[in-house]
Amino acid sequence: MNIKRLRSGKFDFWTLVTIFGYLIVIVLLIYPLFNIFKASFISNETGNLSLANYKEFFSKIYYYRAISNSLIVAVGGTLGALLLGVPLAYFTSRFKIYGKTLLATFAVLSLLAPPFIGAYSWIIMMGNNGFLRQFFLSFGINFPTIFGPGGIILVYSLQYYPFVFLLTSGALTAVDRSLEEAAENLGANSITRFFRVTLPLVLPSVSAGGLMAFMMSLANFGTPMIIGRNFHVLPTMAYNLFTSEVGENPGLASTVSILLILVSTLVIFFQRYASSRRKYSSTMLNKQEVKSLHGLANIGAHLISYLIVAVSTLPLVVVVIYSFRKTKGPVFHPGFSLQSYQKIFHDVPKTITNSLLFSVTAVILIVIVGTLLGFVMSRKKNLPAKLLDPLLMIPYIIPGTVLGIGFIVAFNGKPIYMAGTAAIIIMAYFIRRLPYSIRSSASILKQIDPALEEAGINLGSPPGRTFRKVTLPLMIPGIISGAIMSWVTAVNELSSSIVLYVGKTMTMPVRIYLSVLDGLFGTASALATILLVSTGLALFIVNKFLGVGKETIAG
Repeated sequence: MNIKRLRSGKFDFWTLVTIFGYLIVIVLLIYPLFNIFKASFISNETGNLSLANYKEFFSKIYYYRAISNSLIVAVGGTLGALLLGVPLAYFTSRFKIYGKTLLATFAVLSLLAPPFIGAYSWIIMMGNNGFLRQFFLSFGINFPTIFGPGGIILVYSLQYYPFVFLLTSGALTAVDRSLEEAAENLGANSITRFFRVTLPLVLPSVSAGGLMAFMMSLANFGTPMIIGRNFHVLPTMAYNLFTSEVGENPGLASTVSILLILVSTLVIFFQRYASSRRKYSSTMLNKQEVKSLHGLANIGAHLISYLIVAVSTLPLVVVVIYSFRKTKGPVFHPGFSLQSYQKIFHDVPKTITNSLLFSVTAVILIVIVGTLLGFVMSRKKNLPAKLLDPLLMIPYIIPGTVLGIGFIVAFNGKPIYMAGTAAIIIMAYFIRRLPYSIRSSASILKQIDPALEEAGINLGSPPGRTFRKVTLPLMIPGIISGAIMSWVTAVNELSSSIVLYVGKTMTMPVRIYLSVLDGLFGTASALATILLVSTGLALFIVNKFLGVGKETIAG
């Protein structure tokens, strides 16, 4: 920020945008997180500053086991995502796989669908009376149920492998072909070439995808809550403690939230440290050629690619089919009908309206603010802009449950009271999904020559008008892409909504979650199908007209 300009009192348009960005960070991130931090040091018994909450947490194995449980399923889900994502990326980027565009679309759809829908589908398939489990039992094969840590890891793996797939496939296409050819000339077989040459070159992208899978697994609330049974992780522990401490200082819930943030931050620093230890690069003069496979190798590559995507898409298909099954309470009956849809449109139409209203309102704010801040992040190289960039990425490492608790603690009294209102949910959606729009806008700006804006300013146009007349029209594809991805993730948001909602502000994800807990699988399936169709249509629009932006989806 120019010191002379500050002293003379002359602020240009982008200085005001930068200041507004800092206000957003202070009010919607730093203030709630500080309140959580403060609450974790206040004793519920005395009301004084104390380490009592931390002592209680670490004195009972029931509490601190949640840390090891979280790490177990997060690491397991990440390894599963790597085992699925890397082979799929390798086969589809290096070889002619028929229908690879369709495979990519379905893979991303399984990523953007709500995680708890996958968990609920696996209950139908592999629960105590799941149809897949019963099928195998008829042949004397006793598969374990989906409940517990194994089931959580399975759902995480199938949900988050597209992060690894998207980032790794992009990196694989950029590897210089001459390096692999040199290794081949030296006698290295295909497996040796992959592990000694190709993998080290794409390791930053693989680790970035793995990190995103780990972070999402660590922060996931719905899946362990639905199929974890007594296997508690940090997000579910924070929620359970928070609901039991309503009316008091949420000290223990805040303590768990702080520990969850700490674990997330340590993992990010570890990944960045590990990535910086070993660096590989290539000149990228010889681009990769997509080769045709023959015989068993061709069959194997197609089989593996289609099997990975089919298994990850299966839960979505099951939800749609069961939404049309006849049901009476928690029991499905033979035949099909529309009774589940009739029930939701008769009994819970408000939840559908709420989800659409809250998510659309949040996205309007996200588009306006994210576009302006994306321009600041991309074009302004001053110190305030550089400091603001990492601050605005904080929502990536803050689990929704933690942010929801922070909002309740911070905005449940003076000077800002929003608890129980639609505004608090909209603001949570806004700050959690704002990075999508910022990253998408900054990405599209990399393709726009700054000389166009400089020409407008040199002709006497103010910066704000130049942006509106010259730059903004060129940014439209990136803005729309970021808006759609923000809307898709906002309308499917559960982890913060479950903490912030009251009866009149219930959303579709919350209603689905509560319906599953109550055994009303027909209602849950119908609502989930509406969410899936909405998500699919939005994804189709991005694919058809804009192309799937990896920066938007994967940060």
